[in-house]
Amino acid sequence: MNGYTFDWDVVARALPSMLEGLGLTLQITVITIVLSMVLAIPVAVGRMSKIEVIRWTAQGYIELFRCTPLLVQLFWIFYALPALTGVTLPGYVSALIALTANLTAFMAETYRSGFQSVPVEQVEAGRMLQLNRFQQLRYIIVPQAMRQQLPVILSLNISLFKDTALVSTIAVSDLMFISNTISAQNYRALEIFTLAALIYFAIAFPVSLITSAIERRMQNMAGPGFKPGPGLLARMMPGTKVATA
Repeated sequence: MNGYTFDWDVVARALPSMLEGLGLTLQITVITIVLSMVLAIPVAVGRMSKIEVIRWTAQGYIELFRCTPLLVQLFWIFYALPALTGVTLPGYVSALIALTANLTAFMAETYRSGFQSVPVEQVEAGRMLQLNRFQQLRYIIVPQAMRQQLPVILSLNISLFKDTALVSTIAVSDLMFISNTISAQNYRALEIFTLAALIYFAIAFPVSLITSAIERRMQNMAGPGFKPGPGLLARMMPGTKVATA
């Protein structure tokens, strides 16, 4: 290592500040995930709409944010949008808007795939039970789609957590911004960025393991020996006998 000596004191001194940055990173991640998971539902429904204007608008939004770099989106909202509107947005707000808009696009496509995988017979049974469109989404379509697409949703959330490092480019004091600042102050880039990488890894890796476990479980449940219990519609139908423990 060219005689380089790893300085553990730098790591110990930097850790408290970097954990504060991690707190802001996690805050941005959680807020973005919650907003995106809610906003993606109407976008996905619009993407499947029979009304062309709604369908093409939703598809245009999805393709715009899926086919352009997140960093460009972040810079456009932070630098270009104020020039267009005359309203200056703080870095934190710009980061939330950009990350939410980006994740919503990817989440909407995930939802759409899940919605379309729900058997048509179940939706028709919902109509027979006189459920309106909102009730069909709430009780039949969304729960099954969420359950089926859960591994993909968790993977998107892991990617988002890592992508939050980009908000440091607009002076948001997240983990990466704090790490870069400390590194510039003490010229110990190896120690600081190694610690930052380990912190990101310590958060993302367990979630990745959980995602893999859920995916394996779902594959096993889909196997020939698995006998699923009665679904929601079966329990709602009159005369259906449901075994109890």
